[in-house]
Amino acid sequence: MDAKTFERLADRCLEAVADWLEDFDPDELDYSTTDGVVVLEFEDGVRFVLNRQAGSSQMWFAAGARAWHYDWDTENERWLDDRDSHELFSNVKRSVTDKLGREVSAPGFNSS
Repeated sequence: MDAKTFERLADRCLEAVADWLEDFDPDELDYSTTDGVVVLEFEDGVRFVLNRQAGSSQMWFAAGARAWHYDWDTENERWLDDRDSHELFSNVKRSVTDKLGREVSAPGFNSS
C-alpha cells in the first residue's frame, strides 16, 4: 500500500476510535490524541495506546502487557492482526470491556 493510502486509512481508524471514546464518562475512561496516536486512560492510571506505524503500514494497539499489530485487509476493508487475523475494533472493544468490567459497544469504521 502506498504511504498516502495508509495515512488516510490509519487516520480514519484513529478518528473512529476517538469518536467512539467521546461517549464515555471521562471519570471512567478518558483519552487524548496526538498525530497518529490515541491514548485511552482509565481512572486507575492504566493506559492503552493505539497508534499508526508508517514504516510497517500497520496499526499497533497496546493494552496492558499485551500488544498487537494490524495490517489493512483491502478485500474486507478492515484492520486484521498479523498473527491470528482478529479484527482491530473487536479487540479494542474486548480490551475496554475487560478493563471496565462491563460490556461496551465496538468502535465503528468507514474506509471511504
